[in-house]
Amino acid sequence: MIKQFISLEWKSFIRSASFKTNLALKILMAIGAFFMILCFLGIGVGAYYLIEKVLKKDPLVVVNQFLIFYVVVDIAIRYFMQKMPVVNIKPFLYLPLKKDTIIHFGIGKTIVSFFNILHAFFFIPFSVVLIIEGHNGLNVIGWHLGAMALIYCNNFINIFVNSKDVVFISVLSVIASLGALMYFNVFDITIYTSQIFEAFYNQPYLALIPIVFAVFLYRLAFNYFKKHFYLDAGLATKVKIGETDNMTWLDRFGSVSTFLKNDIKLIKRNKRSKTTVIMSVVFIFYGLLFFTGAVEMYDGPFWRIFAGIFISGGFLFSFGQFVPSWDSAYYPLLMSQNIKYRLYLESKWYLMVIATIASTVLASFYLYFGWQAYAAVLAGAIYNIGVNSHIVLWGGAYIKTPIDLTSNKKAFGDKKAFNVKTLLLTIPKLLLPMVIYAAGHFLYGEAFGFILVVFFGLLGFLLKNKVFAIIERVYKSEKYKTLAAYKQTN
Repeated sequence: MIKQFISLEWKSFIRSASFKTNLALKILMAIGAFFMILCFLGIGVGAYYLIEKVLKKDPLVVVNQFLIFYVVVDIAIRYFMQKMPVVNIKPFLYLPLKKDTIIHFGIGKTIVSFFNILHAFFFIPFSVVLIIEGHNGLNVIGWHLGAMALIYCNNFINIFVNSKDVVFISVLSVIASLGALMYFNVFDITIYTSQIFEAFYNQPYLALIPIVFAVFLYRLAFNYFKKHFYLDAGLATKVKIGETDNMTWLDRFGSVSTFLKNDIKLIKRNKRSKTTVIMSVVFIFYGLLFFTGAVEMYDGPFWRIFAGIFISGGFLFSFGQFVPSWDSAYYPLLMSQNIKYRLYLESKWYLMVIATIASTVLASFYLYFGWQAYAAVLAGAIYNIGVNSHIVLWGGAYIKTPIDLTSNKKAFGDKKAFNVKTLLLTIPKLLLPMVIYAAGHFLYGEAFGFILVVFFGLLGFLLKNKVFAIIERVYKSEKYKTLAAYKQTN
């Protein structure tokens, strides 16, 4: 039966309307995956000798100390990038098939996911090197199995994290709190977590604990899917007290206010859009990597403006790049109405501007790290409003990916979002402000570098009408291609 499911998956892929596009992208993804495997393989083989030579410490002790961060980063990456497998159950419901078989196949697809296999290319070589260098083989196997079991625990935890925003927010809050306590030398969690990983090595039988826990999580996921294994599962909605919010404060924007109100309601009511807001808040703290000296390679002055762009533009990048995909569910209806395309685009622009200003105000705590840090945020915000807001709207015309607002699927990005045109538009978004700042920095110092970035941002703002006319023409020329793309379900 499993063989039949695999056959159906293959037929679904080769018979897809976008087979040629998917094939080319999957080849590129396979090449990227191959290079990632080589990197993990190189780290797995060389980590032991590098730690021994540079830090003059026992490599296993050092790895155990930081393994907790490895596990935490893994689940964070999974949340944003790992696509949960979907099995179309409609064709199976009237066939004499057991529900258990279909559910086992669906969950089994996550077990053989690249996000799990990739870690083996680190742990297996590192374990082999440990044995070669004289560590007890049985102890190493216990340590290896315990670590890999935790990776698979992450796999099953991610199933629930993807379906529950509150779980992700809770995990993120705990991680942020522990990171802050470690940074200010209040509490170091690695002192305790390293003992757990060392126990897997010293008492190999303890590796059974994470293995049993992984099996328990598998069973939990199985029961969860079995409980919701119906066509009408999730269709019933809870009865809530109706609330009216006219958002009259937006009326000051004139005709654009109607679209703004719809966008804000979309963000408040849908899972995917809420995730975008969460991501934009997380981006505000991205600058801590640059302004605290936590990462040595980010100490250069040119990285400040790079950080400023991301701190103030988190929402702009995560929301703006998917215009008009946010409205894909009713885009055909929208295009049949007697409305001006200009008003539709301007509403998205105003929303991004409001979010950019809000992020800049929230990021005022960077003044603690010096005026240069917050100057980079302010300069980045002005550049985002004047230049990047136009570029992300322009790039959105070429991204024809429908969005499921009720799901976090592909919340971090989508393979269809990457094409030659969108990649070329990335240059003025990220690299150009760094070049502009570098020119000013080398000529008259860092202050002039910031002024130069602000100047280009203001120039873009002054040319807004001319730029919008160009963007409007692009959207109109791509209109029917976009409508056709939104009709594709596979």
